[in-house]
Amino acid sequence: MTIAASFEIEYLQYLDADGKLAGKLPPAVKDAKALLPLFKQMLYVRTFDTKSIALQRTGKLGTYAASLGHEATHVGIGASMRPEDVFAPSYREYGAQFMRGVQPREVLMYWGGDERGNDFAGPKNDYPWCVPISTQCLMAAGAALSFKLRKQDRVAVACCGDGGSSKTDFYAALNSAGAYKLPLVLCVINNGWAISVPRTAQTGAQTLAQKGLAGGLHCLQVDGNDLIAVLEAMRRAHERARKGEGGSVIEFMTYRLHDHTTADDARRYRGEDEVKDAWTREPMLRLRKYLTAQKLWDEAQEKAWIEECGRLVDIEINAYLETAVQPVEAMFDYLYADPPQDLLAQRDAAIALEKRA
Repeated sequence: MTIAASFEIEYLQYLDADGKLAGKLPPAVKDAKALLPLFKQMLYVRTFDTKSIALQRTGKLGTYAASLGHEATHVGIGASMRPEDVFAPSYREYGAQFMRGVQPREVLMYWGGDERGNDFAGPKNDYPWCVPISTQCLMAAGAALSFKLRKQDRVAVACCGDGGSSKTDFYAALNSAGAYKLPLVLCVINNGWAISVPRTAQTGAQTLAQKGLAGGLHCLQVDGNDLIAVLEAMRRAHERARKGEGGSVIEFMTYRLHDHTTADDARRYRGEDEVKDAWTREPMLRLRKYLTAQKLWDEAQEKAWIEECGRLVDIEINAYLETAVQPVEAMFDYLYADPPQDLLAQRDAAIALEKRA
């Protein structure tokens, strides 16, 4: 028998669930002190999540997609990018986007039903959210192609979930990246559930990382709850891309500790024991243990920083709540240069209803 091809998928982990480091720090982390501001950013994101969920529960925010449990993956992705790179997120990577310059008040505006929140103040080279999953992967591939054609030292990074990796948009993006050796990094954030569909029910692939092999991309599976591993995986992918060696597919193994969104009730489809077990492996816990063991962090510092995070997030919440609501006719703006008569009639009717309200 002749073997046409064979492959292996490397698994990357440095910090275990107990916060113990296996071996030495990788090239992406020169000093343990460098992890401290990133841990603080993770705490900020978790504070933002908690307060955003409370806003939704009190009727001051619409449906909200929490990033609880994803902090290490998101912050690691954001920390690895240069300002001139392009980010094509899904609708959950706040940790990365805050590091890229997106304002938390913009996130709140979007989930509050105001589309202006999706027109980020910065960076203007990043893409807005695309709720149809994985469509952003194709956008990132297009940006990566432009970088190559223009001989620019830039990388495009896209994020999708485990369910998103089963969509044709994802496959088309990785196929293009492989065919043309594009500087594209496709980050598959595998949190185990595509809303209510378990990962085992939506693909027969042994890993999601291996999906990139068919397109000729470098593939890697990473412990997404280990910030150090995330940083190293992204460093390798960026280095390959900038050297002209092509793109990567990185599968980040993490868990969605909250419901899919505040409109979801995950208790209907996953067991309590599964969630309890995931909390023992969550990213904040292990990094806190590591930094404490390195004498870089303690309870007093955490208490003070959490209080500061609460103050900073409250500033963003107040800015969101004080933003003037757009008039109802704004929903008709930017649809047509010359609106058809039936649309103009709908607009007039909407204005009349608003005046009577």
